[in-house]
Amino acid sequence: MQLDTYGQQTQVLSQSANRVLRNTYMLLALTMVPTVAGALLGVQMQFSFLAGSPFIAFMLFLGISFAFFWGIERNKNSGLGVALLLGFTFFMGLMLSRILQVALGFSNGGSMIALAAGGTGAIFVTMAGIASVSKRDFTNMGKFLTVGLVVVLLAMVANIFLQMPVLHLVISAAVVLLFSGYILYDISNIVQGGETNYVTATLAVYLDVYNVFVSLLNLIMAFGGDRD
Repeated sequence: MQLDTYGQQTQVLSQSANRVLRNTYMLLALTMVPTVAGALLGVQMQFSFLAGSPFIAFMLFLGISFAFFWGIERNKNSGLGVALLLGFTFFMGLMLSRILQVALGFSNGGSMIALAAGGTGAIFVTMAGIASVSKRDFTNMGKFLTVGLVVVLLAMVANIFLQMPVLHLVISAAVVLLFSGYILYDISNIVQGGETNYVTATLAVYLDVYNVFVSLLNLIMAFGGDRD
């Protein structure tokens, strides 16, 4: 009798996790619409977020982002949470437009953007597939990833003042690896039943994918940009 009850509970948890994962993927796909719209608008407007004051821009960006995070978390169980998430992804699309403008300054800018998008998609499918299909629990990576994130953030702040191209590339490579790990962690967290809200889950995975794309594009521009 106890085994039957345990089996039923396991089945219910598995069904719940699959539902959250499915909803997360659907909402993640939807977030791409305002992201692309924001990016296209930003490119057309030649949007530049306080380009002359990078440190102030970085701090303001963090402030706006955390305000969105707070609002999304507070309203994650309502339609307002979804609306705030979509608003945040539009804002992130605007922020993305700056690096897209730089990329489009190269003669092969379009192909580099496509390559970065394809690479990001491949990384996401691979990591999400491993987390979904594998029976392993990858959530024990959390502390290691958090330490890595703190180190990367400190390096980014330092490079605002140092302006070292080599450090910028090292940071970009580290971010690709770090957030590839976060994709594995966040999807595993859903599969294992640790994250039960698809709005919060989508926000986490969206940030993973966004950071991988931006850093991958940085690396591709550094090594494959053609101004001729």
